[in-house]
Amino acid sequence: MELELHVIDGTYELYRSFYGAPKRKSPSGLEVGGTYGITAATLGMLADSGATHVAAAFDSIIESWRNERYEAYKTGAGIDPELWAQFPLAERAMEAIGVTVWPMYEFETDDALATAVELWADVVDRIVVHTPDKDMTQLYGHSNVYGYLRRERKFVDAPDVVAKFGVPPESIPDYLALVGDTADGYPGLAGWGAKSSSTVLAKFGHIESIPLDHEEWGLTVRGAAKLAATLRDNIADALLFKELATLRRDVPLEESIEDLEWKGVPRKLFTAFCDEFGFTQLLSRPSRWDESR
Repeated sequence: MELELHVIDGTYELYRSFYGAPKRKSPSGLEVGGTYGITAATLGMLADSGATHVAAAFDSIIESWRNERYEAYKTGAGIDPELWAQFPLAERAMEAIGVTVWPMYEFETDDALATAVELWADVVDRIVVHTPDKDMTQLYGHSNVYGYLRRERKFVDAPDVVAKFGVPPESIPDYLALVGDTADGYPGLAGWGAKSSSTVLAKFGHIESIPLDHEEWGLTVRGAAKLAATLRDNIADALLFKELATLRRDVPLEESIEDLEWKGVPRKLFTAFCDEFGFTQLLSRPSRWDESR
């Protein structure tokens, strides 16, 4: 049997469910619509995919080591309280359907998924990363690793990354450092847009390899002299932004690959969870039960 590890960006999935699924109250009056949505969606994935091993990571707090490196990095400010209150509920939901949960405090969800790729890409036959996050495309250079875009029902690999961004997966942190990432709160370098960044990085690969004299580029790039001057004057910022964009692959995950095996939905645990939160409609959804729990 082939081993197929699916790792889920639980933070994205909860956001998507919170804003995309109907509001819903638990018997005790809690808002649980997002939790219901992520539970139903994950049960559907487990039924339809070839997943043999599964884990989900969550930003249990939004701030991480990146906030220490860059003050303007994204924070938890402005998150809807009803959404924020469902993070621990969503983690419980994943555990209730037999999925290993990685709550992140010092690191981010993306770092956990990147570490999973680092640890197990050569151990299993395939890793599928469930997220649309462009940061994660830096992982898809390994032949066993694919992204999955649930809304488009599409897998993403290295050629798809090149087609979209103009650079291979290993250059994605450099690309994001130059163009910026408003979602994460760093601006990139002035004047460095998608076209100029991809053109230059397609040749030189990484920021550190770009000559600071545009005449050494050997490329036709609009405004090359000004771009080179901007890079030269802001090289420290560029390298800091690259550090922020680079996924950490050293998160101390405690599990072995054997621990991530999905053995089915624990019947007793899931039944009790559904009773507590009023999710009894979901009791017919599991494709396989684990009767031992």
